Amino acid sequence: MTGGRVAPVDCDFDLVAFVVATVPDLTSGQQLQPEHHAIVAAAWEPISVVELASQLDLAVGVVRVFLGDLRSAGLISLYEPPAATQPHDVDVLKAVVNGLRAL
Repeated sequence: MTGGRVAPVDCDFDLVAFVVATVPDLTSGQQLQPEHHAIVAAAWEPISVVELASQLDLAVGVVRVFLGDLRSAGLISLYEPPAATQPHDVDVLKAVVNGLRAL
């Protein structure tokens, strides 16, 4: 299905990133697999990577590889939520740990 690839070609992205198709449907001239077409059809409205994998009944790793292909071809856009791209606040994490210990 993925030709032995286990990671996206261009980059890695968060599982809660939103996927949005940039074209309404794929033309028959493009050499893409049926899964590529299914992803573009499902991503016409914003959908997270995890939801997309669930909806298509595919492994998340497989979906990430296909998303890398589609992103390289300019057929989708990925939007990561700000919390996923910012480092965690150490003070908040310490407060959570201390709160859990207090229980």
